[in-house]
Amino acid sequence: MDPKGQRVKLNDGHFIPVLGLGTAVPPVVPVLIPKSEALEVTKFAIEVGFRHIDCAHVYRNEEQVGQAIQSKIADGTVKRENIFYTSKLWCTFLRPELVRPALEKSLKTLQLDYVDLYIIHFPLAVKPGEELFPKDENGKLISDSVDLCHTWEALEKCKDAGLTKSIGVSNFNHKQLEKILNKPGLKYKPVCNQVECHPYLNQSKLLDFCKSHDIVLVAYGALGSQRIKEWVNLNLPILLEDSVLCAIAKKHKQTPALVVLRYQIQRGVVVLAKSYNKKRINENIQVFDFELTPEDMKAIDGLNRNIRYYEFLIGVGHPEYPFSEEY
Repeated sequence: MDPKGQRVKLNDGHFIPVLGLGTAVPPVVPVLIPKSEALEVTKFAIEVGFRHIDCAHVYRNEEQVGQAIQSKIADGTVKRENIFYTSKLWCTFLRPELVRPALEKSLKTLQLDYVDLYIIHFPLAVKPGEELFPKDENGKLISDSVDLCHTWEALEKCKDAGLTKSIGVSNFNHKQLEKILNKPGLKYKPVCNQVECHPYLNQSKLLDFCKSHDIVLVAYGALGSQRIKEWVNLNLPILLEDSVLCAIAKKHKQTPALVVLRYQIQRGVVVLAKSYNKKRINENIQVFDFELTPEDMKAIDGLNRNIRYYEFLIGVGHPEYPFSEEY
């Protein structure tokens, strides 16, 4: 069982642990984190109690994360059914006929028979092929015209085939979600929408929309962002240095990181804590040891200023670019 049984029920009857380990590697600078580190930190995270591991084909470290899971199953730390593993379908595989082969390739890399959750990574179909980021001469992604409803049908088939227990989406705005929810002959609703979400971008409208359709919001970038100039606008304020968060953290004798993780859990959001630092991974699991007051929650709600750290600027101009909508 994951720490203190902290899980939420998905709309298909499966359960997802509310705290997950994020293993994302900046797609533009994957060299920053050696692949061997993904193996070490994933093993460590499982040892200290993480049971929800979030990864993706595009992170190029599924092999190492899979090895970590295998080794912790082999040494008796966990059983496969106690691990909740998420993988993601990358933008170059959104054509319906490419969906199942992409998932099968991830499974082979991971040495797993199934994933617990398979999600569409971005609603942006781009040119299929070996390149993860096929660009035109202006450095913009080369788009592919795919109806995401057809992609979704291919995901439904993967669920029926037992290759994944649950299916969902990531980085969808409410209109893109509605398109799938209103699809004629919909067999399974998305169980989740994984989006950037933190006190500076609290996604309250999208959260309300998702809750009204029994879709779980999963937060990435929950601790702000790594300061990598190729990836993030460095002029943006650093979330974990916010004076309100620091004051609340001091009051509870916790870290600002734990305060923002706790904030998400208390508002019904599943939260991913990405770290490649063992001390912080160990610290993040302490999120269940304290509670924020209604006043704390209100103060944190008041920090929202629609700051998006991960704008995915390479996708601007794509007809399905999701972040032009308010939510």
